[in-house]
Amino acid sequence: MSDETASAPPPARRSAGTGDRGGVVLVTLAVVALLFIVLPLVALLAQVRWGSLLDDLTTAGAREALWLSLRTTVTSALLAAFFGTPLAWWLCRLRGRAAAWTRAVVTVPLVLPPVVAGVALLDAWGRSGLLGRAVTAVTGEPVPYSWVRVVMAETFVAMPFFVLAAEGAFRGLDARWSRTAEVLGASRWFTLRHVLVPMTLPGLLAGLTLAWARAFGEFGATITFAGSYPGRTQTGPLAVYQALDISQDAATALAALMLALCVVLLALLRGHWVGAGGERR
Repeated sequence: MSDETASAPPPARRSAGTGDRGGVVLVTLAVVALLFIVLPLVALLAQVRWGSLLDDLTTAGAREALWLSLRTTVTSALLAAFFGTPLAWWLCRLRGRAAAWTRAVVTVPLVLPPVVAGVALLDAWGRSGLLGRAVTAVTGEPVPYSWVRVVMAETFVAMPFFVLAAEGAFRGLDARWSRTAEVLGASRWFTLRHVLVPMTLPGLLAGLTLAWARAFGEFGATITFAGSYPGRTQTGPLAVYQALDISQDAATALAALMLALCVVLLALLRGHWVGAGGERR
């Protein structure tokens, strides 16, 4: 052993205290983030007048609004899955600039302000819109101000969530499964339906859950494109907004009910379909 080697100082080691302090900082930041999310929800529940909850919900028109929300959001999520699954599969096969631009267009509703999305839908499907004029010419009437417009608005903002989740699930699948099916003579439709979809079902169901949750909370595009007509286009979020002008207690009661519904449904769906690491239970 040389003198230089023998006299070289030992490598510096991090003290246990430094590592512990780093862990404390990380946990503190995590707790702050968690509290930032949880505290408003706790405050909402704390303001509910539980003794007069049913009366407050009646004032807010909760039954009609929630029933409309459930019908339209389930329909929107299913439409997003029906049309979004082939779109996600196609995006996986695209290459080059075409893939980049198509993916950018698909994800635009994720960052588009909801009111802007509503204006865009009006310019497309309104009475004098790009496609609305054709609908009016064929049917004699424009797209009606009914649950149809609500579904269109919710599907527009929710589909990107499903497409991104589905594309990620397809990309995570070994490409040899698809090639093997094609070598054996299976059509692309058969391969997608009987090979790819069953093998990526947990990811697709997670995307379906995200799409439903986004549709359930949609406000800006809906009120801009479909309006807020009780019993026709007034969904849960719109009813909460209107209830603020009538009664703070009614708005709080309906908001709490929607919060509870979201938490319960999301917990049940994820717990049943998606386990740790994306494995199906």
